[in-house]
Amino acid sequence: MKYKTQKIAYYFWALSILLLVLQITYGFIMGFARIGMEGLHEIIPFNTARATHTNLLVVWLLSGFMGAAYYIIPEEAQRDLVKPKLAFLQLISLALVGVTAIVGYHLNWWEGRKFLEIPRPLDWLVVVNVLLFLGLILVTLFTGKRKTTTALVLSMGLFFAALLYLPGMIQFDSQTMDSFFRWWVVHLWVEGVWELIMGGILSFLLIKLTGVDREVIEKWLYVIVGLTFLSGILGTGHHYYYIGVNKIWLIIGGIFSMLEPLAFMAMALFAVNMYRKGEKNHPNKIALYWTLGAAIISFIGAGLLGMAHTLPQVNLYTHGTLVTAMHGHLAFWGAYGMIVLAIMSYALPNLTGRKRYDTSGSRLAYWLSNIGMLGMTLAFGVAGVAQVYLERRYGMDFMDVQNEIKVHFAVLIILATLFATGITFYVIEFFKYGLPNDEALDMNLD
Repeated sequence: MKYKTQKIAYYFWALSILLLVLQITYGFIMGFARIGMEGLHEIIPFNTARATHTNLLVVWLLSGFMGAAYYIIPEEAQRDLVKPKLAFLQLISLALVGVTAIVGYHLNWWEGRKFLEIPRPLDWLVVVNVLLFLGLILVTLFTGKRKTTTALVLSMGLFFAALLYLPGMIQFDSQTMDSFFRWWVVHLWVEGVWELIMGGILSFLLIKLTGVDREVIEKWLYVIVGLTFLSGILGTGHHYYYIGVNKIWLIIGGIFSMLEPLAFMAMALFAVNMYRKGEKNHPNKIALYWTLGAAIISFIGAGLLGMAHTLPQVNLYTHGTLVTAMHGHLAFWGAYGMIVLAIMSYALPNLTGRKRYDTSGSRLAYWLSNIGMLGMTLAFGVAGVAQVYLERRYGMDFMDVQNEIKVHFAVLIILATLFATGITFYVIEFFKYGLPNDEALDMNLD
């Protein structure tokens, strides 16, 4: 840890860890409901569990990104964070938003808009929270001693993520108009500006872990930014196929959906090439595993599996099925979940001064969680293909199909248990490091 205020990141990551555990819990509730074990239905109906599960995903990742920014920006700008007490205030308000939203879902106080279920009044607290966060980050960056490409790309991703939240706050009487602009938030976050955030964190980690020259690594960032904007913006069209808009989106969505894997492929090649060029002697191997894993698995989950079912001829049958869940789980895990866990794994020894890197617990966390997630993806995929054929090809009743694919969810629960076991090891390792301390300053643990 080079700057005292970097330890603020720990508290954002602690919130991320707690929300991740809660998200997994709700995932199990849905998994057991899928095989007929619905003992909690009167308390937590499936639709409530689903909304809570997906929104917890968004909040724990955002908290992770914010923690990453609070760790990376001071080091890149070569100065402490301005007004660190305001960062703690921002953390408290972020936690309040999450808790209030979850309680609201259970009390049926929510919007019926998929992925944007958060009650409208809370939107304004989100806006204030994010503006405060951006103010702290940008003032720190632009009053610092240097402005690196890594910091600028990370900040640009965070700024546009905030900007693109606003279309989701506009109210429309037309369902088509509402769906059109809702995807400006959902798609352009996860398949657009969040890729810039991932690219910024990935760049920082590769600079630290491989020893490759900053100039070489940051040149790749321009390629990633270009491919992200080229494919991500017009790739939104694959959400417009069947919501009532002009049919031109079938062409635009199809073409640019085929190009979307390019940005993730660039990230994977970027990470692997930098690793090969590097000195390969950094002691924190587990952070390197998470970093390279994020780049490679994001290409498979977000890139290839995304493209596989977003072409119009395929999506005609697969939209709204478990094929989407197959893509979504591996995409979010690889592209964003793993990069957050990577920056945590790198930063924690620096924050505490404890040179505990490659432990048996950290290795088990990595391998069990990734094997479990890959297995879950396969289970979702088999269930999704069966659903498409039985329901949309042969016309079987929806509920009859759900009954037929129960067996795949039994397998999925077993694999989810493997994944959850890996995350449990990660949580134990996270808290075993202890709280950040000022003794870790200037210890050159990098």
